[in-house]
Amino acid sequence: MRSIARLRPGRVAPVAMLALVLALVLAGCSDADPVASDPADEPSSSESEDPATEPSEDPDPSEDESSEEPGTTTAAYFIGDTERAGPRLFREFQRASGEPLDAAVEVLTAGPLDPDYRTAWEGGQLASATYDGDVISVVVDPSARTRPGAMSRAEARAAVEQVIYSVQAAVQERAPVQFRTTDNPIDMVFGVPTSEPLANGPMLDVLSHVSLTTPEQGAVVAGDTLSVTGVGNSFEANVGWAIRQGDAVVNDGYATMAGWMEPKLFPFEVEVDVSKLQPGDYTFWVTTDDPTGGTEGIGAMTDDKEFTIE
Repeated sequence: MRSIARLRPGRVAPVAMLALVLALVLAGCSDADPVASDPADEPSSSESEDPATEPSEDPDPSEDESSEEPGTTTAAYFIGDTERAGPRLFREFQRASGEPLDAAVEVLTAGPLDPDYRTAWEGGQLASATYDGDVISVVVDPSARTRPGAMSRAEARAAVEQVIYSVQAAVQERAPVQFRTTDNPIDMVFGVPTSEPLANGPMLDVLSHVSLTTPEQGAVVAGDTLSVTGVGNSFEANVGWAIRQGDAVVNDGYATMAGWMEPKLFPFEVEVDVSKLQPGDYTFWVTTDDPTGGTEGIGAMTDDKEFTIE
């Protein structure tokens, strides 16, 4: 299945709102792969088959005026590990300075708030990003051309998708992304061919199948209710949740996603009564439903956030 596809500008269907998490087939990429002196797996030259061109159910972060902090709320995508599906992308909202594209570049290089995630991009490797209404141009340092020795092919492709999804979210369009140096397109990024504009990979192949939006990492809960929101895709729309304190499960249950029979992520939300929990530090954990019990396919995917009850 194709994960990163070249697109011709003008053939891309727009997304009216924030881009949701979208996907890339990373399974089958081994950490034992040698460092690429030649381009990593060649992207297809055909147009993207990703059907995810509908608006996200999440609010437009660029319109968030509730925070007193200056800058922009941006949706950035970071790499996280899954048990059987290799590295996947998880979405995290952060505040950053500047306009949306500047904020996306800043957050991708600064790194995630959640310690379970990581970014493949070091300071200075992403210089800037601009959008002309057709193509998003991302300027990278030439040092990002080849894949480092410690980076697998799967991680390299996830790193490219990190940028594609984040800058698409910033402009709220599923526009193709052209990686370039200051003056010209760059032929490779971390060994992945990038000479032509790239489409995002299909979301169920690239993104984690469950991702928490709230509570945010490190959130403080003062009332009796914990509001939980997120996106995902799971068998029969089921998502299991648990509150843990250390190794102990102190509360658990299920939530229902808004759908599951389409190749995209659906929102879910649940209000959890925490009035009986003592003040302290907890972890909220979610998991997709795996009807095979881990015997087939990519298995269950999980996400979690640490929070504090006052």
